[in-house]
Amino acid sequence: MDSTSSPSEPEPTASAGLDSAADVDSPAPLCDDRRLATDRVLPSWTEPMITQLSTSIGGPVGVHAAVGRSRHWTPLRVVFLIALAVLALGWFGKAGCIQQTTVDGQPGQSRLDWDDQRQFYGLCYSNIVAGYSENRLTPHDLAEGAAPYRTFWNTDGEKKYLEEPVVTGAFMYVVAQASRGWGSLTEAIGLPRALDVVNYFNIAAVLLALGWLIAIWATMRTRRRDPWVVALIAVSPLVLVHAFTAFEVLPVMFTALAMYAWSRDRMKLTGLFIGLGAATAFYPVLLLVAIGLLCVRERRVRDSLVVAAAAVLSWAVINIPVAVIYPSGWGAWFTAWRDAAAGPDSVYRLITQMTGWEPSAVLVTALVFALMIAVVAGVTYLAMRSPREPRLPALMFLLVAGALLIGKDWRPETSLWLVPLAVLAIPHRRVLLAWMTFDALLWVPRMALFLEPDRKWLPVEFFYIVSAARWLMVAGLCAYVVWEMAKPVLVRPAPAQHLLRSPAG
Repeated sequence: MDSTSSPSEPEPTASAGLDSAADVDSPAPLCDDRRLATDRVLPSWTEPMITQLSTSIGGPVGVHAAVGRSRHWTPLRVVFLIALAVLALGWFGKAGCIQQTTVDGQPGQSRLDWDDQRQFYGLCYSNIVAGYSENRLTPHDLAEGAAPYRTFWNTDGEKKYLEEPVVTGAFMYVVAQASRGWGSLTEAIGLPRALDVVNYFNIAAVLLALGWLIAIWATMRTRRRDPWVVALIAVSPLVLVHAFTAFEVLPVMFTALAMYAWSRDRMKLTGLFIGLGAATAFYPVLLLVAIGLLCVRERRVRDSLVVAAAAVLSWAVINIPVAVIYPSGWGAWFTAWRDAAAGPDSVYRLITQMTGWEPSAVLVTALVFALMIAVVAGVTYLAMRSPREPRLPALMFLLVAGALLIGKDWRPETSLWLVPLAVLAIPHRRVLLAWMTFDALLWVPRMALFLEPDRKWLPVEFFYIVSAARWLMVAGLCAYVVWEMAKPVLVRPAPAQHLLRSPAG
């Protein structure tokens, strides 16, 4: 600091830990840039596992280290680099299912090499690839005017439509048109042309990877004081296995953006992202429940009404035109879910395996609705009676995990819904990593269900045992979150005013 500076007029500083430059007694002039992330949580101080690992590169961050000064290797860029590496490995895991082979008797013609159930024993199955032709997205279908919700086909004498929400259907249609255009371009300029389904998968994978990076960015901005916790989202084994299994990245992205907008007090923007998320999957709607509980507890009912109105409006703008023009196609997603029997991953199938009781699809649907009401009621009671301030990620984790636990079809890729929420709600990294690894490995016995008897490497009973263990693990994580919210608050010194309200609360 210049010796002529007046103590009565301190220079402003961006550091949260220094009130002014005049408070610093330095033997030498201070650097012009005095920004420090003094409130950042340092994993090498707070996480025993990270502390031990850091010894290989010199130990934990020093007490006098200038944190947050790097212009290039920021936490966001490092986590992005980790996420891109994991996503690349995830693409290679699915690459076995986009291998091409020649068509017998047709020189120069290629097809997907799914011979001998390669998609199952190679563990590379993807709904993105499998649904390409089934959902009438090929260039031939598009040239004839095929479009989601308008086009139907007959399967066993029954009309079938695309069974996806509107935003997901629009995403699939745009990717199909892009792959069609890319195929035409490569053919026009003389480049080697891949199969259209391969182009479709690759373009979808690039866009889904971008969506996952957006989800990471939004989550990191939501948890500004602890950015390194998001690294666990980037390295999650569930992302490695299921990032490109289906389109579940889309609702995760919109949910993360909605939670970020909420942390910034942008109520209308929060509702917009909830509405968009609800047009990709059901679970983002539960954000309205969680936000409503927080607003009632904090006497901010008007904010919850603004969020709900914006969510309903954005959802209606997207869905009503399709519902009016193509009502049968628009309702096919809900109708298919309502009429479907309990999936092999659901708790109802586990009960069937143990007791022999086989409930009808109607009964299972009624049970799901009743139990979901019970889950919402339980979370509501907990949020209202909790001695500590509930946090949005914790409430959302309980609601989404409850929906999966009692749902009629817990597909492996839908566990991606829990990854950002669990990382924000549960501070035990090793526990979370163990659960995510176990959940990802469930893919192995799941694929064995579809193998022919002479190719099965695991008995069917093994899958149900592992599925039950997954159910118990997630239930245990829910029990921990409930215990954290319900335990008494310890008496602590009053925090600084700017720390009273958590951005994620």
